[in-house]
Amino acid sequence: MIDFLATFIFFFAVIDPIGTIPVFIAVTRQFDEHTKRGIAVKATLAAAGILLFFVVAGEVILTAMAIPLSAFQIAGGIVLFLFALSMIFGESKPEQEVKLAVSGSETAIFPLAVPSIAGPGAILAAVLMTENARFGLIEQAQTAAVILAVLLIVLLLMLGASWIYRFIGSSGASIVSRVMGLILASVATANVLVGIKEYFSL
Repeated sequence: MIDFLATFIFFFAVIDPIGTIPVFIAVTRQFDEHTKRGIAVKATLAAAGILLFFVVAGEVILTAMAIPLSAFQIAGGIVLFLFALSMIFGESKPEQEVKLAVSGSETAIFPLAVPSIAGPGAILAAVLMTENARFGLIEQAQTAAVILAVLLIVLLLMLGASWIYRFIGSSGASIVSRVMGLILASVATANVLVGIKEYFSL
C-alpha cells in the first residue's frame, strides 16, 4: 500500500495544475467555450496516455538499454532538482509555457499536454514511482490512479480556468508554482540519496 497523500502531493507538485491555468488561457484565448472544453479534455487524455505509457513501459525501456534503475534515480533526481530550481529562481512554469503558447503551434498537444501537463519532470516521476523492485503491481496501479486523480484536477481547473485566473491572477499562479518547486526539490534530493544508496549497496 502506497502513501496516497505523499504520492498525491508529489505528483501535484511535479505536474503543477495551477501553473497550467495561464498556459490554457493563452492557448485557447481565441476559441469559444465549447472548443475550449474540447481542448481541455483532449489535452488531459493525451497527458494521461503519455504518463501511463511511462508507468508501464518506462522501466522496460531502461532495462532494454541496460541502464540500472538506481542510475536513473540519480540522474532523474538531478534533473528534477534542476527543474525545481528553475521553478523557484527562474521564470515560473506558467511564465515559461505561456511564451511557448503565444509563439508556437496553439494546439491541445503542444504546449498544453506536453510540456505543461506531462512534462519531463512528470515523466521521470512516473518511472521512479513505479519501480518494479520497490513496488508491486497493486502499488503501481495505485500510483497510476493517483496520477489520474491529479490529471482530473488539471481538467477541472482548465474547465474553470477563466474564473480561477480572475481570482488568483498570474502572480498567484507564479507563487504557487514556486512553492511546488520547493517541494519538488526536496523529493528530488531524496531520490538522489536513495539512488546512491542502492547503486553502492550502502
